[in-house]
Amino acid sequence: MHRNSGFTLVELVMVIVLLAIVATVSVQFVTLSTRGALDVSSRQQRALQSVVVSEQITRQLREAFPLSVRSNGPCLEWLPVVAATRYESLPTGPGFDTLTISPFGRDLDGGLRAIVYGYGDPQSALYSANSPGPVSPPIRAVSAGDTEVQFAGPVSHRFAERSPEKRVFMVGERRSLCQSGSRLSLYQGYTTGGGQPSAATLATSGSGEVLAANVQTDSVEFRVTPASLQRAAVVSFVFELTDPQSTETTMVSQEVQVRNVP
Repeated sequence: MHRNSGFTLVELVMVIVLLAIVATVSVQFVTLSTRGALDVSSRQQRALQSVVVSEQITRQLREAFPLSVRSNGPCLEWLPVVAATRYESLPTGPGFDTLTISPFGRDLDGGLRAIVYGYGDPQSALYSANSPGPVSPPIRAVSAGDTEVQFAGPVSHRFAERSPEKRVFMVGERRSLCQSGSRLSLYQGYTTGGGQPSAATLATSGSGEVLAANVQTDSVEFRVTPASLQRAAVVSFVFELTDPQSTETTMVSQEVQVRNVP
């Protein structure tokens, strides 16, 4: 007499339970591995973004007129240098509208402003249009071989001081880096008077170019070590980039030496 062989109900239940345990462990392992890979990828993206943002800031500041760089904490402002040369003579009467220079060697667009900075001028004078003062009205376009710079329109200007080395700089529109909410933006083409504008003012008065959109709130800080007769100005900045899903942050800290020396 032959007996029928097979699995009992208890054995089947045990196999199902064991398979469920194995499946659960496998799913957790895959989930944790995937989450770990995503976290590593997110950190790498933030690290790469921090390098790109820091390099953009560095390139901007290295071309700044060093004595114009100023900070109020979350915002940094400066005047970008477009060209520089030596002047032969400053504007004289009766028109006070022509600056005699050594040729720049290249064409310059109109609308730039000339700076002749004497060390008796305060920093705030670089952001005003007073005459006499260190900053001229907008100039006309200059050709590569020109030895004269003329102010645009029927305007006159007298420089308040003379440069010890007869240096004259051509600067463009004032620029600002500022945090507004979770964004770090570069502003230019704004007019807010001689004082340094706040983040709220810049957000409404100038066109901002977003450098980073995932900045931790109130994490941006700019500090300026002014230029001296021995060294150029140094700008240090700190900010944190945050992951919108995990809220993990990456801190960025860097120093930039402003190369131009008046």
